[in-house]
Amino acid sequence: MIYDEPKFLPGGDRYVLIEFGNEMNLELNFIAQGLAARIVADKTRGIVETAPCFASMLVHYEPREISYDDVVKELKALIASLGSSDDIELDSRLFLFETMYLDPWTRECIEDYSEKITPKEYDPDMVARLNGLADRDQLVRVHSSSEYWGSSLGFWPGLPFLQPLDPRAMITVPKYNPPRTWTPQGTVGMGGSASAIYPVNTPGGYQLLGRTPVPIWDTEKRFDVFGGDIVLFQPGDRIKFVPVTQEGYEQAEARIEDGTYLYNVVEYQRFSVHNYRLWVEKLDQSQRF
Repeated sequence: MIYDEPKFLPGGDRYVLIEFGNEMNLELNFIAQGLAARIVADKTRGIVETAPCFASMLVHYEPREISYDDVVKELKALIASLGSSDDIELDSRLFLFETMYLDPWTRECIEDYSEKITPKEYDPDMVARLNGLADRDQLVRVHSSSEYWGSSLGFWPGLPFLQPLDPRAMITVPKYNPPRTWTPQGTVGMGGSASAIYPVNTPGGYQLLGRTPVPIWDTEKRFDVFGGDIVLFQPGDRIKFVPVTQEGYEQAEARIEDGTYLYNVVEYQRFSVHNYRLWVEKLDQSQRF
């Protein structure tokens, strides 16, 4: 649900946590990202940075410039000035990522987990079964059918938490219990209703669906698209997973290794919440792909 009034909670001596509701949905994230954009435009005194999440936002402020009570007062005024979330428009880049679903690398990871930790069903088969899909092939069609909205970044620096913009692609799954000790870099996985890309080899608990060779973490700053940063994404970016064969995966991987890979990104777009809602209203949400 969306709270009638956002809740403000202190986070140590220099952070404010704003909760807009208590569930994961795009509506709450649009509000969080709209407020983050307004803070930047307003150049609110004493605010260092913001971190929007699914249903909340963390605000980092400088207590030597503004007190907790005053920063809450400023934030409340900005929220009131936002008006309807229907009016929110956000800068949004669209990235197209080559992705090999049902790949051999994540299959090896799943088999290793089943052998060494606890037996489990092959992740894509489990996700398909729990969501009433015919098989793993339909899962690939459904998951790759939608653009995904970058709701937040976290867990590991640069890891995007993604929600499907097309409600017909909504699927949900439980996480591993216990979690894995390793996950291949570039793995595309799901936990709850969120999809994610693992920036590096890490432990993890998301169900594994596939793998992309495209780096989202670049400590050597090899690719200009990162803009001098080491993480690729920003909240509000969109991602489209484009299914490829193993040959297509390896061709992209080779170009990445020799530095000739070109990121497929559409920049300088504006995402309109109003137009998005009009589009969703026209869909038959009982359909699957």
